[in-house]
Amino acid sequence: MILDARHSKFKRIKRGTALASLTTNRYMKKNTEKTNYLRSIAKFARLRFSIEERKAAEIYPFLASNYYLGLIGKDLKNDPVYRQCFPDARELLRKKELLEDPLAEEKQMPTPCLIHRYTDRVVLLVTNRCAVHCRFCLRKRNWKDGNDLKDISDKYLHEACKYIKGHDKIREVLISGGDPLMLETASLKKIIDSIVKIKNIDVIRIGTRMPVVLPSRIDSKLVRMLSKYQGLWVMSHFNHPVELTPESEEACRKLVKAGIPMLNQTVLLKGINDNAKILEELFRGLVKIRVKPHYLFHVDPAEGNIHFRTGIAPALEILRKLRPRLSSLCTPVFAIDLPEGGGKVPLLPDYCRGGRFLGINGREIPYFI
Repeated sequence: MILDARHSKFKRIKRGTALASLTTNRYMKKNTEKTNYLRSIAKFARLRFSIEERKAAEIYPFLASNYYLGLIGKDLKNDPVYRQCFPDARELLRKKELLEDPLAEEKQMPTPCLIHRYTDRVVLLVTNRCAVHCRFCLRKRNWKDGNDLKDISDKYLHEACKYIKGHDKIREVLISGGDPLMLETASLKKIIDSIVKIKNIDVIRIGTRMPVVLPSRIDSKLVRMLSKYQGLWVMSHFNHPVELTPESEEACRKLVKAGIPMLNQTVLLKGINDNAKILEELFRGLVKIRVKPHYLFHVDPAEGNIHFRTGIAPALEILRKLRPRLSSLCTPVFAIDLPEGGGKVPLLPDYCRGGRFLGINGREIPYFI
């Protein structure tokens, strides 16, 4: 189901206005500018925000591309795109279990901008900038309260590469952020070139939402540059079928046609995609354009995210419903990421019933060893 935005207040934004131009960093520097940006969008679309929603936007500034805003339909409060990017009063809720850095990423940084949790791979954070500030973001701490949205410095890149060279068990680098594709193509190339020179590195992954939120970024210059690297993968982040538009699909086709394999990670979001039919449509749509659904994540316990968390039991029930309806090609791994840097834990429903197992038709069938 692709939501029809033809009558949306935001459709004119997608067709082109002076608002939210991402060709500059105008709305990515100061909190006051971002607040004014939300006011401009609110005035343009005749939106009214509560005091709590405005407070949430002050703490976690609003930012969205023209293109992504143009996907919003008429039923704003229930719209999957609106809810992913506009402020919500529930972002102000605080519990002791919710942390700014729930996965202890900063404690697992041997050098600035480099996370080393697993023996064979690291995460390199190359920017704090994004085209859209996702309200469920794990790293909201990096752009809250008007924090300076910096790109990785030459010094930190050198230190990260030196560390990777000195640990030859590291075989894979995930380039993340922020969104790495917010960097100029030449700047991104410089970073990739620095990594591929390291002999122990076999694979580079780039995690990005650009095919989803700003597909025009996937231009011929970028695709040509990325296609030159063997062992490079692109990890997209589609959460809902409404995001599978002709533009976003074409962006993925460009990458795949150039020989760049694509995976997708989806975050399970309460009230947005926590529905087997929605996820089935999304995963089938991704496979159709040769993007493999890789992970389905439960929302991490970060401050400002609690209203997106479904709970484990409902998530496993969704997986149970998907089992007879999707092939392994269409089915991602459902996982939680443990606090304190404990890493990912893949989860499945329990199909065992004391020596019997639930079949796809719901019958309990014995299995003898």
